[in-house]
Amino acid sequence: MSSYNWAPGFIDDGDRAQIVTSRFQYEDGHTLDRYLATGGYAGLKAALARTPTQVHEEVKAATLLGRGGAGFPAGTKWGLCPEGKWPRYLVVNGDESEPGTYKDRLLMERDPHQLIEGCLITCYAVGLSQCFLYVRGEMALAQERVAAALNEAYAAGYIGRNILGSKFSVDIVLHWGAGAYVVGEETALIESLEGNRGMPRLKPPFFPAAIGLYGKPTIVNNVETLANLPWLLTHSAAEYMAIGTPTSPGTRMIAVSGHVRRPGVFEIINGTTTFRDLLYGDEFCQGIRDDNELKAFVPGGGSAPWFLPDQLDLPFEAKLVGAAGSMLGSGAVMVMDETTDIPVAALTLARFYAHESCGKCVPCREGATWLERIMERLVDGHGTENDLDQLLEIGQTICPGPFPHAASERLGLAAVPFPFKMTTICFVGPSAYTPVHSAVTLFRSEFEARIVKRKLIPVSIGASDE
Repeated sequence: MSSYNWAPGFIDDGDRAQIVTSRFQYEDGHTLDRYLATGGYAGLKAALARTPTQVHEEVKAATLLGRGGAGFPAGTKWGLCPEGKWPRYLVVNGDESEPGTYKDRLLMERDPHQLIEGCLITCYAVGLSQCFLYVRGEMALAQERVAAALNEAYAAGYIGRNILGSKFSVDIVLHWGAGAYVVGEETALIESLEGNRGMPRLKPPFFPAAIGLYGKPTIVNNVETLANLPWLLTHSAAEYMAIGTPTSPGTRMIAVSGHVRRPGVFEIINGTTTFRDLLYGDEFCQGIRDDNELKAFVPGGGSAPWFLPDQLDLPFEAKLVGAAGSMLGSGAVMVMDETTDIPVAALTLARFYAHESCGKCVPCREGATWLERIMERLVDGHGTENDLDQLLEIGQTICPGPFPHAASERLGLAAVPFPFKMTTICFVGPSAYTPVHSAVTLFRSEFEARIVKRKLIPVSIGASDE
């Protein structure tokens, strides 16, 4: 079957399992007519034919892992709401803003009804009557497509009062943000929804499932996570678990950018597909551009520690990648070939995170800024030999203790699995340090080559002019 590439960034080779991207091949995949013609809202009907508890147990049995970065099982998260406390809310995290990540945007642009159906299934299973769909401010087309789909679904009776003749009623509110990276953190997103500045809340003691939006129990799920539910309810947990591995079942959308022949978004088999399969497979990226050698790659979005070519055979399995010193994160792989200027690449990421710091935590606000300034000095050729150690010292104020590293054994370091310790409420501060740490420890010689060895001129203090 030929590949479809009309949808920006998405490539479909037909024969692979498709749970969330099956409609991307249609130019009208975002419309209600196309959605219904391809089995749309069948999952909702199947859910309404069962009790909410049965639906919840089905999702829990499927071990549907969150696709937003943390990888927490959705069914388990749903069960954290305290019993007997109402109302409860569902908040959909569509504030996709991790560098290199653009899969959720395509889901909202190309198949918004699938997301809406996933929201409805979640609300039914957990007993929610209100859903808030938070979309990143820059995603104008996604906002338009989701808004149009909501109007269609309301008019057709899939949202609102007594859905499909049942006693189940739900309202979905579309809200878009102002483009703050930190709002991708669930408590900062809740703050933004409440009309406050997007800044993360302390947790523990209170997690959103206990005290969230408006002080009520709140489930926060990622767009791709919810997009899996229609397929899961139309099929079964057993069929879902048959794809991938027992600990990482189903499929996963991966956005690949950088120096590959065919960048784009691919739906891969979770747990079994390796990075080598993804980057070099004919059905995926087809190798490194211009037949260059791979230098390094970021396996899980800009905040993930970097991998080297000898990590290519690791599968998309969170535990294995974590043990190797990095994370799968938001489903983004950024590829750097041998022509990459490593200090510049690291500075680009460090600058982004420093700019996006909300300022609430001192180690992030001050540390990220100093990381950026010192990196700029080094890249511009004005750095000193002390700057490299200074960068790592500043990083210790954000991430104290041993730091996970993909090349621990090669560098003679003790192996430290991901995640790391941190002195900040959320991951923005550590995210500024991660690319700096990876670049300096893996490619220190490239920084040293930029340091000008200046000959110091001795000055005698108090010497006479004679």
